Amino acid sequence: MLFAFSIAPGTTDDPDGSVSAAVADAIRVVRESGLPNETTSMFTTIEGDWDECMTVIKSACEAVAARSPRVSLVLKADMREGFTGQLTEKVERIEEQLRHPGA
Repeated sequence: MLFAFSIAPGTTDDPDGSVSAAVADAIRVVRESGLPNETTSMFTTIEGDWDECMTVIKSACEAVAARSPRVSLVLKADMREGFTGQLTEKVERIEEQLRHPGA
């Protein structure tokens, strides 16, 4: 299963409104989990089973909550039993289609 999510504090003390310190705390939790993961400018994606991923997402939310009394979570899941390695393989299938349309 793949879980793409974005966690951000609802408040920040940073004068320019940056939330990067709190987001870094959340991503640190994800990376320390040992699950396959990827972070882009808008989302972090992790791969694993339901329980292990939801535990990591909850812990990441708690890390942000340590900095802000209000936390926002956006979550999207691709639940496809029996498939692993999809964090990279899904992208490779698209790249292959771009290289060889209709293949």
